[in-house]
Amino acid sequence: MIVAFSLVPSGGRASREDGGVADAVAAAVRVIRDSGLPNHTSSMFTEIEGSWDEVMDVVKRATEAVAQYGTRVSLVLKADIRPGHTSEMTAKLERLQGELDKQQG
Repeated sequence: MIVAFSLVPSGGRASREDGGVADAVAAAVRVIRDSGLPNHTSSMFTEIEGSWDEVMDVVKRATEAVAQYGTRVSLVLKADIRPGHTSEMTAKLERLQGELDKQQG
């Protein structure tokens, strides 16, 4: 499965003076990268790929890391559950590029 998710702390010391939460997000991304699962972080979401149990464990641990920065955490999560398929984070993009190339030429 692939999960795209975003975590944001609020309350307490959640945001810095400039309103940013980069320190909390960095704590979550460290957990995600240390998991060893395929992942990609963009400006809005992080994607991670693995089995249901693996991915949800990482989401939980990343949420706990962000919770240290506030009194509550907002989690937005979208999942693509496709049993029997792996490496879909890259395969989906390759299929898309192939289709774009086909349509262009």
